[in-house]
Amino acid sequence: MAEKILITSDSTTDLSPELLKRYRIPVMPLIVNLNDVDHKDGIDITPEEIYRNYELNHSLPKTAAPNLADCTEFFRPFVEQGYHIVHFTISSEMSSTYQNSVIASEEFENVHVVDTRNLSTGGGLLVIRAAELAAQGMGAAAIVEECRRLAPYVDASFVIDSLEFLHKGGRCSTLAMLGANVMKFKPCIIVKDGKMSVGKKYRGKFDAVLQQYVAERIGDGSDIDNSHVFITHGGCDPEIAQACAEKVRSLGDFPNVHITHANCTVCSHCGPGTLGVLFIRKHPI
Repeated sequence: MAEKILITSDSTTDLSPELLKRYRIPVMPLIVNLNDVDHKDGIDITPEEIYRNYELNHSLPKTAAPNLADCTEFFRPFVEQGYHIVHFTISSEMSSTYQNSVIASEEFENVHVVDTRNLSTGGGLLVIRAAELAAQGMGAAAIVEECRRLAPYVDASFVIDSLEFLHKGGRCSTLAMLGANVMKFKPCIIVKDGKMSVGKKYRGKFDAVLQQYVAERIGDGSDIDNSHVFITHGGCDPEIAQACAEKVRSLGDFPNVHITHANCTVCSHCGPGTLGVLFIRKHPI
């Protein structure tokens, strides 16, 4: 008898409501504490509320992993319905979400947890791949094995217009922020081996920088799995995001270029002036 597979994800994979519905993916929200009140990412708080609060109070929320009870109660109803669950989390280097999910999964027989070694739609790419493999009839254990194999192939990066949110959240020194502001740098943040690091530092107007950045990341497209490419942003002008998507399409045969808005966890650290192009390569990065 074929396994009854369900692909699930935490809220950091930043998949749009349309994609979550298309692939039938339930989401476990991370916790966003704003003004001493806990909220569930993507359920009862939005990035726009975080930005408005910052304008008024100059304070940012704190984000936290779902606790063990949250994870257990998320899995339980699906297990009781007979599903074999393959659950995806933000990189274990960035959050305890993975560890809590693994501990919770040990209470059940058929819950498998995958560390995406990534964040945002870098993890979302693996979620979609898993859903497509499940639709083809692949079993849960094989899906887990394939997605863990693919994790090092995910190319995830973002360009940040301003370091203000990173600085305010304690992830960037005052000296670095002042230097970037003076030189008008737009740093590229790259995810590799489950961690974030600074890559190329661009200069110029944000929209022009993004066109250059997208062209450089995509290149001639020959090393890219063209099935899905994401343009994910923190609240950019829709025209800028659309122009980046069109740039991707101009560089090769990319049938599915998705534009998504990051959820609260990513936005609270990077701010509205953030945009990335994310995809899977044919070789590890």
